[in-house]
Amino acid sequence: MTYLLDPSSHRLSQWLQEQGEPAFRSRQIWRWLAIGRATCFAEMTDLPASLREKLDDLIPVWETTVLAHQQSEDGSEKLLLEFSSGGQAECVLLRDGDRRTVCISSQVGCAMGCVFCASGLGGVDRDLATGEIIEQMIRLQHCLPEEERISHIVMMGMGEPLANLDNVLSALEFSGDPEGLGISARRITISTVGLPAAIRKMAARECRYHLAVSLHAAEDSLRTRLVPVNQGIGLEDILSAADSYFDVSGRRLTFEYVLLAGVNDSPGDASRLGALLRGRPAMINLIPCNPVDGLPYQPPSSAAVRRFQQVLEDLGLNVQIRQRKGDKINAACGQLRRTVGGAR
Repeated sequence: MTYLLDPSSHRLSQWLQEQGEPAFRSRQIWRWLAIGRATCFAEMTDLPASLREKLDDLIPVWETTVLAHQQSEDGSEKLLLEFSSGGQAECVLLRDGDRRTVCISSQVGCAMGCVFCASGLGGVDRDLATGEIIEQMIRLQHCLPEEERISHIVMMGMGEPLANLDNVLSALEFSGDPEGLGISARRITISTVGLPAAIRKMAARECRYHLAVSLHAAEDSLRTRLVPVNQGIGLEDILSAADSYFDVSGRRLTFEYVLLAGVNDSPGDASRLGALLRGRPAMINLIPCNPVDGLPYQPPSSAAVRRFQQVLEDLGLNVQIRQRKGDKINAACGQLRRTVGGAR
């Protein structure tokens, strides 16, 4: 048997068939994990006792160990998970009114090298498997009381989701399954620094998820300083691919822009961003930088953020400012790391 929480392997269904069990057993097990919040096979009370014993002997329910569980006064929760296949990553539960959003990692570390982000410190070790992505979702669902369920998913944790596209999309198929988490595509967002070939692959597959493209600059020389992977790609190709995705998905694009004091937060920067995006059916999401220990970048003043926003709005663009959540436990945008205490 392989990883229980990897529906793409079909190994669970095959094994159950070999044991003479009816086809619906695998769906029962999945429902217990995703909706019933079972933590072991013994709790799956509508399975025959003999089957539960066999499964207990054969395969663990969990392939992760929770090394740390932090909670913030704003309702955010962060888990540091260690994977049995090696490596660690963090994932986050965010509470906002009735929304229960989970921020999920796609890799151990990150290779994109964004200079203001903790996740890329030390580079990337490996992609996470489909089951390892799903297990983060289920672990975070278990943090909620029984009457609550995850309402939104953002692939904005550690790693670049489009660099691990096949496993990410496989995991998101589970999240949309009524026997899984039952979350519709319109409540799922994939965040990327902009990998044009992968964006076009999503368009070719006719994906319907929201796409959030992290720009952080409106011209290539500054963007390459802040996002080194931009070297050899360029904004023109990224925006062309994003436009193609919008044509297929019909989902309004989001362009994320982390504001770094004295680096990319001037009215001139705002004007250049407005000129770049004007005429697109898009939302600009401004994110005042979240400080990271060991990195020199700081958020702009509230007045500077408002000036930046006003320039964009005067150009007719839709703008929102990301409300900071989880920063007290280093769970906000750009702060996720691999180990307890923030070290690698």
